[in-house]
Amino acid sequence: MILVTGATGNVGREVVAALAARGEDVRAVVRDPTRAALPAGVERVGGDLELPESLTPALDGVRAVFLLGGWSDMPELLRRIERTGVERVVLLTSRCVVGGRADNPVTRMWMDSEAAVRGSGVPWTVLRPSGYQSNALRWLPQLRTGDVVRAPWPEVAIAAIDPADIAAVAATVLTELGHDGVAYPLSGPEPLLPGEQVATLGAALSRPLRYEPLADEEARAAMAADTPAPYVDAFFRFFSDGEFDDAGVVDTVERLAGRQPRRFAHWARAHADAFR
Repeated sequence: MILVTGATGNVGREVVAALAARGEDVRAVVRDPTRAALPAGVERVGGDLELPESLTPALDGVRAVFLLGGWSDMPELLRRIERTGVERVVLLTSRCVVGGRADNPVTRMWMDSEAAVRGSGVPWTVLRPSGYQSNALRWLPQLRTGDVVRAPWPEVAIAAIDPADIAAVAATVLTELGHDGVAYPLSGPEPLLPGEQVATLGAALSRPLRYEPLADEEARAAMAADTPAPYVDAFFRFFSDGEFDDAGVVDTVERLAGRQPRRFAHWARAHADAFR
């Protein structure tokens, strides 16, 4: 049995689907099992990663865990996982930790998660992806009211990755030997500027979408509505101050999953209905 946390999130749902397609027994952790839409045959259990004790029943009989990083009590989560005899943990963090600064709150969050899994007694693999192609869904409110997308950092390119490609790699390392103690950076196949992403999305939707740069002051105010201030500062350090370059392309998806990573155009076409 393989346990997938965050099973209805952008990455978790793809991991569940990838494992189910391989014929693996999958147990999905969700906050509300009665509302989760999951593939047939997938077992669903309730749990909250902010409450490590809530995962104890879900871990019964599990041999591997796909674990989202970034939670407040990662050491306790790992202690509970270790006590149940789990043979492998695959942890999802971010490649901002590579050369990242520990005084940046976002980077530190991922560093702490990795330190917790390394300090546990469970064999581990870490996946460090670039930004997600699915982050384009944050433009939905704007696209419901018009064809203009206003977003910051017009000169910052990101080699964004399709969550399905993260899932393909996760399914490989969860089910095959030879990946213990390794941290894998992941990326999409091409660095794109925000304006290029918007144009690509417009082509997929057959809409005349237009990108307008959002000034830093406006972006800060917009982000402050739903993001803690230290994290807002962290993202401005990343992209306004140049602390994190997320544009590099790596070949991990091809090497481990045996396929070329998907371009943003593919993701946009596959998810076009979400924008209509």
